[in-house]
Amino acid sequence: MDKSIYEHTELAKRLLEHVESKGGDPAELLERLRTWRIETPSWGYADAGTRFGVWRQPSAARTIEEKLADAGQVHKHTGISPTVAVHALWDFPDGFDKSVLHHADSAGVRIGAINPNLFQEQCYKFGSLANRDRDVRRQAVQHCLDSIEIGRQVGSEVLSLWLADGTNYPGQDDIVARKHRLAESLTTVHDAMPDSMQLMIEYKPFEPAFYHTDIADWGMACLLARQAGQRAKVLVDLGHHYQSQNIEQIVAWLIDEQMLGGFHLNDRKYADDDLTIGSIDPYQMFRIFDQIVLAEQQRGRALAIAYMIDQAHCVKNKIEAMIQTVGLAHELWAKALLVDRQKLRDAQARGDVIGAEELLRGAFFSDTRPLIGYLREQLHLEADALAAFRASGYDEQAARQRRSGSD
Repeated sequence: MDKSIYEHTELAKRLLEHVESKGGDPAELLERLRTWRIETPSWGYADAGTRFGVWRQPSAARTIEEKLADAGQVHKHTGISPTVAVHALWDFPDGFDKSVLHHADSAGVRIGAINPNLFQEQCYKFGSLANRDRDVRRQAVQHCLDSIEIGRQVGSEVLSLWLADGTNYPGQDDIVARKHRLAESLTTVHDAMPDSMQLMIEYKPFEPAFYHTDIADWGMACLLARQAGQRAKVLVDLGHHYQSQNIEQIVAWLIDEQMLGGFHLNDRKYADDDLTIGSIDPYQMFRIFDQIVLAEQQRGRALAIAYMIDQAHCVKNKIEAMIQTVGLAHELWAKALLVDRQKLRDAQARGDVIGAEELLRGAFFSDTRPLIGYLREQLHLEADALAAFRASGYDEQAARQRRSGSD
């Protein structure tokens, strides 16, 4: 049987030798790849669909216990996804139970970011933290405080906040008054967090609000975060931008302003499609990672950035899609680490536009799959994570058990 490209150790070693010949440190490269982390979301393992319907899969997770078990499979085969983001309402509809910690430990993962739900209750029809009704705002804040308490119990370091707040028609509400109400609510939430936790404020230009969204872009999120407190940062969702927007510039500016907290990683063709990373534009993801690697090199340290996945696997197998996503993100991160920074600086100093671009293109077109496979083998994992999962029979077994449990 032909070897998977991930199993070509000789290609990985050749790439590492090339790195060394250019003055790089292969051991440092492997260490940076080994210690990189990306968080998977609990909701990515459950049935999903569109506004028109949900496409069900026999092996889709139905409970937080099943979601954690599935996430454990992704970490087991990739080695870089030890945490799982949870949704405070979807995952704990009957309230939080600390037994979830046992289930996470059994699956080989930990609870990561806590995501409040401020868009489902009927009272949020006209907004949550920005609602003109004080009682509704109080309820929304309390839900955030309850989410913080869940975070305390599980040791989470991130409260990830996305709001659907906004208006659909001109004149529906006072835009500036909503801004003030939102700022006040966010400050209350921020001040209630333990010192170990960060508030990450997400933005989105439209949907479900189509006239104006209260946090429509990164600048608004940045202003609100600064007003909320020192532990509030901006969260960048790759699908939450207008077409052709330069996301890597936003990332670079937020890093420079020390306001980048984390990502919700995905890909899109039109809007907030929540497609798997790199399925449409892998070069964009590489360019974003390139800006982060550059900033880390300039500072001489790794940046405290939460890399989190936010995708809806409507037609792909849930666990396979997540393994595919984690693997491609790892490969793109490796490509960004391969950029010859000294040569790039020299080309920029000479005004050599083509030479500079070719250095980036050369790193991007490097096949890092053998390198990731080689690293996995060093971690005593199978080089080809997706093939290993498919061979495990886990998905078929989960489908049988979950179909039986639903009968």
